[in-house]
Amino acid sequence: MTTTRQAIKLTDQGARILLDAAIEHAHNMGVPQCIAIVDEGCNLVAFFRMTGSRVLSIQSAQRKAMTAASTGKPTGGLDPSIDLKLALATNGDMVNIKGGAPIVVDGQVIGGIGVGSGTGEQDLEVANAALARFMSAQRS
Repeated sequence: MTTTRQAIKLTDQGARILLDAAIEHAHNMGVPQCIAIVDEGCNLVAFFRMTGSRVLSIQSAQRKAMTAASTGKPTGGLDPSIDLKLALATNGDMVNIKGGAPIVVDGQVIGGIGVGSGTGEQDLEVANAALARFMSAQRS
């Protein structure tokens, strides 16, 4: 019987790589964003609100990150008919809105990134660009 397991943890340096890459990509797109990064327990590790981003996106970016970390899947892919049930069941902590992605290393979900203030596709593009930079740094 195995009673413990090794766990990979997101560091502050890793969160900074994600945050910097997301900010750079959003800036290059010309779309100001709110960017949230959480650890595997959905605890906020890093957050940045770009000038011109929407105030409501502060919360939605965090919820997207939490949802991605909790489910291990990108957000926005569930049947829209469950949106209200999902929100009610999780006290609003989980959302079915595009723009969140899990941070996965060696098959382990170590956190999530959530981006908000653009279209769902723009938000997801920024999240994926940040993840690509993070994974590149992992290999270095």
